[in-house]
Amino acid sequence: MLPPTSDGRSTDRAVFVRLLRGVRLGTPILLGYVPVGLAFGVLARKAGFSAAQAVICSATALAGAGQFIALSSLAAGGDALAALAATTIVNLRYVLFSAALAPSIDASQSPLRPLLAFTLTDETFAVNTADARGGTLDALSAAGVGAVAWLGWVSGTAVGATAAGSIADPSRFGSNFAMPAMFTALLVGQIESRRHAEAAVAAAGIALAAAAVLPGTWGIIVGAVVGAAYAAWRSA
Repeated sequence: MLPPTSDGRSTDRAVFVRLLRGVRLGTPILLGYVPVGLAFGVLARKAGFSAAQAVICSATALAGAGQFIALSSLAAGGDALAALAATTIVNLRYVLFSAALAPSIDASQSPLRPLLAFTLTDETFAVNTADARGGTLDALSAAGVGAVAWLGWVSGTAVGATAAGSIADPSRFGSNFAMPAMFTALLVGQIESRRHAEAAVAAAGIALAAAAVLPGTWGIIVGAVVGAAYAAWRSA
């Protein structure tokens, strides 16, 4: 960091540079979140939400899979408590994500941890984990990643909720492929050795097999656990 001057301009510039670096790292997430957020906005309107309610939901939750599951629960006749319970179960993985990232955040930057926790998603975790692996992660950079991800998700939701009447079926524009494509791009960036590739293949295979016999997203969870266990075993 640049040494501060009496007026603090060098310090302000250093903060801006670190935030901007995070924004740059998070831009691919923004590009992936906009079409998926658009799909959520459309589906939320069709589920009875107003445009404002859909945007507020995305702005205060930032939980893509959880939000879609909540919509499905409500559409199936469930009440708010059932939707909340389903969302909580799906998002329990973020407890592990946050525990994995916490040691990389310097104690002096701990005031930013609530913001980082709020903007923690699968995609921001992947980007920040790669940054931490290179020894360049700091809270300000991670905040930039989270901020641009939040912007992409909320702006996509706003467009979808506003234009819902004109978009009868967002899947015909390829919105269903946006999230898998983004995860695939993030996975490729994370594979740095044969061990990583083997773990990814093991996780995918187990997830597909488990999905055939387990309900909901449990197959993905089982695949992720097995893949992580395999990677840990290979590195021992």
